Amino acid sequence: MVERSKSRIAVTMGDPCGVGPEIIVKMLVSQGGDHGQGSLLVVGDPSALERASKLLGARLRFQPVENPDSWQEAFPSGAVPVYAPIPLSEEDLVYGKPSEKACLCAIRCIESAVSLALRGDVDGICTCPIHKANLHRHGFTFPGHTEFLSHLTAARRAVMMLAGPRLRVVLVTIHEPLRRVPELISTFTLAETITITHESLVRDFGIPTPRIAVAALNPHAGEGGRFGDEDTVVIEPAIEQLNRHGLSVSGPYPADTLFFRAFQGEFDVVVAMYHDQGLIPVKLVHFHDAVNVTLGLPIIRTSVDHGTAYELAGTGKAHSGSLEAAVKLAFSMASHRFT
Repeated sequence: MVERSKSRIAVTMGDPCGVGPEIIVKMLVSQGGDHGQGSLLVVGDPSALERASKLLGARLRFQPVENPDSWQEAFPSGAVPVYAPIPLSEEDLVYGKPSEKACLCAIRCIESAVSLALRGDVDGICTCPIHKANLHRHGFTFPGHTEFLSHLTAARRAVMMLAGPRLRVVLVTIHEPLRRVPELISTFTLAETITITHESLVRDFGIPTPRIAVAALNPHAGEGGRFGDEDTVVIEPAIEQLNRHGLSVSGPYPADTLFFRAFQGEFDVVVAMYHDQGLIPVKLVHFHDAVNVTLGLPIIRTSVDHGTAYELAGTGKAHSGSLEAAVKLAFSMASHRFT
């Protein structure tokens, strides 16, 4: 393990025609140049950031980085280092209508940040939102950020966590039709998800013995088979297997009471079976400060938990709370992993 005195995080701009540039500027202004635990490199287009800075009345200086391998060298005091994989023109930066080049820029920003993290030039990455439908129109073949990051890092399996100040939730299945969820949950998949979660909580969150609670798939945990047998046939064996290996895992608990218990501090994380089961409670209590964390990658990756919000782009009204929380968590994870 390489120890760092201060962490270094790369922040990707996301879709340059969405709210990404604006929330980056708001985040930088709110922190006043003080990121607490380290330094930031913005990976994106300087002109989009300058436009956002002017819109918000911010007095920020963006310093172009020619060589990202040495991005921390010889920068003016107070300047924000920005690495632009692809330069964009004014025609590429129409709010809500990214050009093909703007879409390519969003992809190249992710690739560049991941490359920096894999080489050790940054300690983690934090991503702003991309618009998947627009990227798909220009040849992007991955369902989203998570799958693309898994490909770039050759990860065995990536796991999505939504983390707020008082509630963390991990998903076993993510963007799947509800009718397919039962067939996608297996004892192996659940055990793998929980194992990846346990490893990350120990390594990156500094929790020596994570208390992991598993949500039931069916109402009342199936109520003895009356409402389905997946909880006893599929979920319970995974929990028993992991406890035999020394993990602290309990459940399956009825989801209608589990999240309240976790919010009160009884558990460190809840493992939910499907998207809305886990994300509705998180976004109810942490709408502006929840962070999307990808577990199972060889690099640290956090992200905002919202989309490009084209309807807000250019208005200055986008909320930067999720990005601020994501950057803060990336620094925290890096401090645990590298010290």
